[in-house]
Amino acid sequence: MRRTLLEGLQAPLAEPAPSRDDPELAALAAELKTGSYARLGRGLSIRQVDAGSCNGCELEIHALANPYYDLERFGLKFVASPRHADVLLVTGPVTHNMREALERTYAATPAPKWVVAAGACARDGHVFKGSYAITGGVADVLPVDLHIPGCPPTPTALLKGLIALMRGPQPKA
Repeated sequence: MRRTLLEGLQAPLAEPAPSRDDPELAALAAELKTGSYARLGRGLSIRQVDAGSCNGCELEIHALANPYYDLERFGLKFVASPRHADVLLVTGPVTHNMREALERTYAATPAPKWVVAAGACARDGHVFKGSYAITGGVADVLPVDLHIPGCPPTPTALLKGLIALMRGPQPKA
C-alpha cells in the first residue's frame, strides 16, 4: 500500500496544458461573436437549465467559462436569470418534477429567444428514456431550435452548435 501511494505521488497529477493559441478555437469563437453581433447587436446571453441530467453535459458547459475557452472574451456570457437570456441551453431529459420549472423559465425569458437542447438525453431521454420519472426530451416540453448531439457534447461541439444557431432560424418573438 505504501509503495503504491509513493508511486502515485511521483506521477504528474494533471494533464498537460493545452496550447494557448488553438487556431480552431479562436476561429470558432470569432465566428460566434460576429454572428451574435450581426443577429442581436450585442453578445449572446445564455441561461443554462438542468432539467434532470447526470451532470456530464454541465461539466462540458462549465468548461466554456474556464480560462482555456473563456467565452466572455468574445462577448458571450452565462446569466443567472432567464429574464436576461437570449438562449436557454437545456441539458438532460425533462423529469416530471422539472417540467413546470422548465416551462416557467421559458415563459420568463424575453422574446426573441432560442432553445438549445444539449446532449443525447435532451433529445429523447437517451439512457433514461422510458423511465417512470421522465417526461421525455426537451422537445416534448418546449419548441427546440437546435439540438447539439453528444454524450456529453464537447465544448467545441457546443461552440459549433451556438454558431449554427446564429446562422439558423430567427429567434421566437
